[in-house]
Amino acid sequence: MVNQVVALVPAAGRGLRMGGSIPKQFLSLGGEPLIVQSLRALQAAAVVDQIILAVPSADIEYCKSEIVSRHRFTKVTKVVAGGAERQDSVRHALAEVPSNTEIVLVHDAVRPFLTQQMIDEVVASARKHGAAIVALPMRDTVKQVGQDGMIERTVDRAPLWLAQTPQAFRRSWIETAHQKAYAEGVRATDDAFLLEWLGHSVAVVEGSGENIKVTRPEDLVIGEAILASRMKECETGGTSERRGTCEK
Repeated sequence: MVNQVVALVPAAGRGLRMGGSIPKQFLSLGGEPLIVQSLRALQAAAVVDQIILAVPSADIEYCKSEIVSRHRFTKVTKVVAGGAERQDSVRHALAEVPSNTEIVLVHDAVRPFLTQQMIDEVVASARKHGAAIVALPMRDTVKQVGQDGMIERTVDRAPLWLAQTPQAFRRSWIETAHQKAYAEGVRATDDAFLLEWLGHSVAVVEGSGENIKVTRPEDLVIGEAILASRMKECETGGTSERRGTCEK
């Protein structure tokens, strides 16, 4: 049987910018751990066949019992130890992807507001082009600033996009990219960069301003507002693209 799409969720970060001692992926959002919101959307996605979760080694058993089992995330087939950095966690999870997988989708655990539309569109684009990411067009005016704190020039924002996740790739492409990057010591803040580094073209699917990455305390406040808005929408009938939020 072919595993059409396997989703990898790197969730081994310690979230130092959030302050406190609890990793940000386990902080409460809407009364539940932040990571639950992300996994719920992936669980609800018809196109996703399996989910592999990479977490701190000390939290593996907690995640198996309190996250995966408690919330009945039946698509989570493996919980593995992540690495020191996000790229290491993705590489560790990649090692567990079945060889008959077609598309590997990578999504940050701390982006809890992905939609079904994003998942469907980025997977479809990856099937067509080999690699695709969700991204948002730059809407603010962009300034290039020197080390002296003075503006050097205004940058044309038209071709600039802010990368988000989910990102999706042909399995052989992303496996090769991570293997070569590890061997050559190349580091990247997202997986698309590694595909670009190897010379592959990466397609872009437009994302959403709601698809925030929770990295600072104020992001949780914004996240609570987004979640409240979505839950209100669920109460009035919801939409198909947000069914992951509505299903519990």
